[in-house]
Amino acid sequence: MTNHHEKIEKSAGWLGILTVVAISFGTLVEITPLMFLKETTEPVDGLKPYTALQMEGRDVFIREGCTNCHSQMIRPFRHEVERYGHYSVAGESVWEHPFLWGSKRTGPDLARVGGRYSDDWHHAHLMNPRDVVSQSNMPGYPWLDTAILDGKLTAKKLETFRSFGVPYTDDDIAGAEAAVKGKTEMQALIAYLQSLGTALK
Repeated sequence: MTNHHEKIEKSAGWLGILTVVAISFGTLVEITPLMFLKETTEPVDGLKPYTALQMEGRDVFIREGCTNCHSQMIRPFRHEVERYGHYSVAGESVWEHPFLWGSKRTGPDLARVGGRYSDDWHHAHLMNPRDVVSQSNMPGYPWLDTAILDGKLTAKKLETFRSFGVPYTDDDIAGAEAAVKGKTEMQALIAYLQSLGTALK
């Protein structure tokens, strides 16, 4: 009697091919429907594109490696929503390119940090975290307070995001350089942090 399972298991080629087929089928079944659901492809009510200053702050956030220690995605579990707030929904991230969800939480999740603390608190925290959180192991970022933005590339960043479908207007792009010129990277990063999670009421 022929044992087809045994033949497949003993053939690395067939096993590899059929494994890829199985994974591909599972991926299609799980992911394809999400591409057509309104709640995963359309922004939540109240979602606004990042301002020019917030966009520059987002780039500082990425450059300084903040995503290595801070996630921006609250899972729908009781212990998470009680600590951080409402779980994250796909409509909050439709204009994110790339997504900054992260997966590691050396520090707290930042998905709902916007408006939770004052600008002054964020400034003190970024200058020296232990001034406001004594047990923090986060490094300070004092150089951000003296690094000045010139805004030369800000308009191009907004144009790039507009090509991805983010609804920036011509006026937004035309005024981008002036909106950030002379501001510090610290101000930009704080503006970005203060925007996180504020669209979902």
